[in-house]
Amino acid sequence: MECREYGRLPDGRVVHEYTLENGLGLKLTAITLGGIVTGLWVPDAQGAAGNVVLGFDNLDDYVHRNPSFGIIVGRYGNRIAGASFELDGETHTLARNDGPNCLHGGTEGFGHRLWQAEPVAPADLLAGEAAALRLRLTSPHGDQGFPGELQVRVRYALSATDNSWRVDYEATTDRATVVNLTHHDYFNLAGRGSVLGHRLTIPASRYSEVDAHLIPLQHAAVDGTPFDFRTATVIEARIRQAHPQLLRAKGYDHNWLLDGVPDADGLRRAATLEDPTSGRRMDVLTSEPALQFYSGNFLDGTLAGPGGHIYRQGDGLCLETQHNPDSPHHEAGADWPSTVLRPGEVFRSTTIHRFS
Repeated sequence: MECREYGRLPDGRVVHEYTLENGLGLKLTAITLGGIVTGLWVPDAQGAAGNVVLGFDNLDDYVHRNPSFGIIVGRYGNRIAGASFELDGETHTLARNDGPNCLHGGTEGFGHRLWQAEPVAPADLLAGEAAALRLRLTSPHGDQGFPGELQVRVRYALSATDNSWRVDYEATTDRATVVNLTHHDYFNLAGRGSVLGHRLTIPASRYSEVDAHLIPLQHAAVDGTPFDFRTATVIEARIRQAHPQLLRAKGYDHNWLLDGVPDADGLRRAATLEDPTSGRRMDVLTSEPALQFYSGNFLDGTLAGPGGHIYRQGDGLCLETQHNPDSPHHEAGADWPSTVLRPGEVFRSTTIHRFS
């Protein structure tokens, strides 16, 4: 574990960068602004390490131009329609930052906040861990319109036995609120170029159809559609089909309802991503009931990464483990698990990214 000063925010506050390594070739760098994962180096089939996430090489871009590269998303990942919701008979008006909607917690969501960070001492590591970092944030009552003071704790850990990166989330509140925490990494297992040649598997027989503002309308079967990823499929194979849902989102930007039963640890497979060129593979395991697959549709060549590399459409993709978008506007049930958190309860969520 290493720590260095990464830069200073416009108000003078210091942003630190932490580097975690597991001794098996996996290395993660993260900064205290937004809990942003700025780099994730993974060995390829020949053992050569490459960075498999998109990002910037300077703090100014993360402050002023970040399209959610690598951030912790909160309070509510994805969209809430109309930037408002009703809870216990009270209407809460949220920050609008996606047309009429609230996206990823609002204009100043958790990805814009300076988190407190603390390396986990070697004696406090859990069995099988090589390194871990704790992140903490207090979100006050009324933050972006959300009710309740929310105490959030996020833990990044690298495995000592394989090349896995684990993210654990916890949150508590002092009054009823809604919570949907996730991570927003743009993955490219080749480390460069397009991800459209990657093979993707999503074990889900249903997905959420969306309206013109990408708000879920209803769940639909994936059978016979470009949204059937139950067997490994090259992403570009169907992304340009004239399916109304693909046209509406300019590619994939949809929620899948995961099949299968969680294992003894409460986890199930959410996705498998494979790059045939590098030989890298990523399996995503999660305690969450759903997954948002976003194919990088809005990367338009206006952003540059390390070395001046220009990011274009399809250069990275997101696999966001989550509860369903816009859940506060649906009656809680098997198809719409509740995102309500009340005093005395603890929100817990885990996602593992396992590389091979």
